[in-house]
Amino acid sequence: MIALVRGEVAGRRPSPPSGGDVVVDVQGVGYRLAVSSETLKQVPAAGKSVTLHSHLIVRDDALQLYGFATEEERDLFLMLLGVQSVGPKVALAVLSGGTPRELLSALAGGDAKRFQAVPGIGRRTAERIIVELREKAGVTLPEDAISVTASDDPRTLAREGLVGLGFSPEEAERLLARAPGETPEELIAHALRTSRR
Repeated sequence: MIALVRGEVAGRRPSPPSGGDVVVDVQGVGYRLAVSSETLKQVPAAGKSVTLHSHLIVRDDALQLYGFATEEERDLFLMLLGVQSVGPKVALAVLSGGTPRELLSALAGGDAKRFQAVPGIGRRTAERIIVELREKAGVTLPEDAISVTASDDPRTLAREGLVGLGFSPEEAERLLARAPGETPEELIAHALRTSRR
């Protein structure tokens, strides 16, 4: 695993919306790293030294290296890759929309529109990102961000939440039929995991 790349910037090229590419010359060997727009902003001009945290993805047809200005950004990238329908290109596009702190704030606030603004992410994927990453990233939803409904029953709230994510009422009922959990969030998270099988 290549966890860190340190060397001289040989080239940098923006490639919206996913970010761009940086070529780092490490003792005569040029490493091309795909980076987010946020990281690209912090990469100096050609000829200057740079240090990037990195993650290598091995595919049948390619070895792709991804670079990050901070370990926090790399951690968020890896968490995003764990969400269904989110590949490396989409994950970089998400990270290109703001700093890691802004991304965590969007997760905490349940700001689905922030994620839907990224090309390739629809409403259902945006909601999956929020539900699955909120716990992994250790952020919590503020109480005032939760809409108050007439029912306090967790299963009713979870059913309404799934319908809001685009599932039909019948699908929501089926996914929640045997779902364990005491809160709407736990029930929805389990239902989303089940829907991927």
